[in-house]
Amino acid sequence: MTTPENVIPALIADGNDIDGLVADLDDAQWALPTPSEGWTIAHQVAHLAATFHLAAMAASRPEGFMAMAQRLSPDFNANVDAAMAPFLAAPPQVLLGHWRTERANAEQALASVPAGKLVPWLVRPLPAPVLAAAGMMEMFGHGQDIADALGVQREFTDRIAHLVGFAVRTWDFGYLARNLTPPEVEFRFELTLPSGAKFVSGPENAEQRITGPAADFCLLVTRRRHRDDLDLVATGPDAEQWLDIAQAYRGPAGPGRRPGQFAAVQRS
Repeated sequence: MTTPENVIPALIADGNDIDGLVADLDDAQWALPTPSEGWTIAHQVAHLAATFHLAAMAASRPEGFMAMAQRLSPDFNANVDAAMAPFLAAPPQVLLGHWRTERANAEQALASVPAGKLVPWLVRPLPAPVLAAAGMMEMFGHGQDIADALGVQREFTDRIAHLVGFAVRTWDFGYLARNLTPPEVEFRFELTLPSGAKFVSGPENAEQRITGPAADFCLLVTRRRHRDDLDLVATGPDAEQWLDIAQAYRGPAGPGRRPGQFAAVQRS
């Protein structure tokens, strides 16, 4: 289901979905607050534009990307703010154009990376398909913030398998973000995609297990819903703790979302 060959088309499709959320917004709607404190819809799109700008640079100009990365501040949030500031300064329709351009550049650059070649990134070098999946993770989380601000119910597809795979690959990020030592165990993940197909990973006889809907899993690892509002089940003490700290991105965890903050997720 999730292969290097189909991740770029999935990345493009997810980008089109985000575009569909914002393309027809008026200026007042771009200024709507989102569940991320202090961020409007414009902030969300500016952040995505900045992230895809970096991905395009990493894939097409790795030396320039590495030189830029060496100049970054140790303050993660300051780096985020600085990266999106030029995009955020633009009027909404100009920002929308920048987002579309940065998306297209990143999609083309990632698709052009030779198979097996690693791309430098902010945490560690990644194969281009994995970096594309990371881009899908960013769009999932920030797209959810946009949808929540607009009161839109999203419909998920099996493309989220790429995000699930990325979150499984980076299962230790929640520990690292809190200066915790990941347990020396292997988790079993058994998740149901929107079509009913199964995503499974990890030893079949593992004592630590996470089961439930894949869409809920994605909402959990992007910290867009509290675990109490999701139909995920943990088996084993390490898995139980993991549900509290899971995140598929490196950097501060942030406050996340409160229990009961949103209506139950619609199943697709």
